[in-house]
Amino acid sequence: MQVLWEIEKGFVKDILEHFDDPKPAYNTVSTIVRILQDKGFVDHKAYGRTHEYFPTVSKDEYSKSHLSNFVNDYFSNSFGKMVSFFAKEKGITVKEMEEIMKLMEVEVKKQKARL
Repeated sequence: MQVLWEIEKGFVKDILEHFDDPKPAYNTVSTIVRILQDKGFVDHKAYGRTHEYFPTVSKDEYSKSHLSNFVNDYFSNSFGKMVSFFAKEKGITVKEMEEIMKLMEVEVKKQKARL
């Protein structure tokens, strides 16, 4: 997905060009792109037997969906539990926690202003 967002559209060979060596196999990339298509994240335009792929969701939309599923699956749909886990288990520094708190304060003010 990262490559498709960067190049906006491309054939499997175009996607492969953006990988560092050792590059994955052509068939591996082709299979992953088709899986992403089955999930609705990618679509294609056919040119005979060749397909040009393009993303159907923005990076922001994908990120929101993925994060929501992650929080739901691993933290009982609680962002508070997720933040607490990372603060305790993954060694978030005091500075990083302060930055998170500042971001949260800004968001709280925005949401209160909408009420």
